Amino acid sequence: MTIRRRAALSLGALAVAGCAGGPALTESPGPAVDTPVETAESTPSRRPTPEPPPTVMPTPSPTPTTALPSRSDIVEQFAGEVPTQWGLAVDGVVLRHEKPQVALTFDACGGRNGSGIDEELLAVLEATATPATLFVNARWAEANPSRLAELIANPLFEMANHGTSHLPLSVTGQEAYGIPGTASVGEVYDEVVGVQEMLTELIGEAPRFFRSGTAHYDDVAVRIVDALGLTTVNFDVNSDAGATFTPAEVHSQSMRAREGSICIGHFNRPGSGTAEGIRRAIPELLGTGLTFARLGDLL
Repeated sequence: MTIRRRAALSLGALAVAGCAGGPALTESPGPAVDTPVETAESTPSRRPTPEPPPTVMPTPSPTPTTALPSRSDIVEQFAGEVPTQWGLAVDGVVLRHEKPQVALTFDACGGRNGSGIDEELLAVLEATATPATLFVNARWAEANPSRLAELIANPLFEMANHGTSHLPLSVTGQEAYGIPGTASVGEVYDEVVGVQEMLTELIGEAPRFFRSGTAHYDDVAVRIVDALGLTTVNFDVNSDAGATFTPAEVHSQSMRAREGSICIGHFNRPGSGTAEGIRRAIPELLGTGLTFARLGDLL
């Protein structure tokens, strides 16, 4: 049974700005690091020189491709529903899992400042045979088609859905970090399904996991994602704060991972501290007895 957000989770709160005129929503406590998930800044990092420690190689976990509900069906099903929660950790969002491995997840957000490729980070993961789940936004995918094809072909990595336009997921236009979210059931559908259809065609099977731009949701939007056949996944360890942390900070935060942790970082910001910090953390986490796996091998 996957672990989903409930009131008993003792995680630090993160303030969220609401959209004027929207309903008053409860603010859910956020995951372990009280820092932004997505930002435009980056910090320099040293080139990693990883030495491959032993780890557990993943095995493919194919998912049958089924037809998605239509937009009109979803709009009709959720018409008139009013959200009561908003944030990083609302009901239905998976923050941790119940198996002993750690899941490293990395987002590629796309857009004007976020369509790069952190080849140093990807090289660290490959050289250390560390499996990871890569959440891909449509804008990044369109900017990097050949590299995306290579990542899809690499069994070390699993592709996941990071939204079509990289928006907070809301049915009322709630915003996060100054980014307005989707504003209706139909817009939630478009944000999820646009890149889902793209990735399904490229991969040959449907991605199983979704994370919105900014990782913010209301509870109605999360139930729409579920109705579309995906699991909404966030994290309990924020490794790089939107690729703004220094290598030392990325290392320190990543070392907070424990059995069942889901870590978030970014692989679309070359020159950030993420690659070097992760390079330092992997052998040390392995030294504590932890191993790594893709989300699809855990949930």
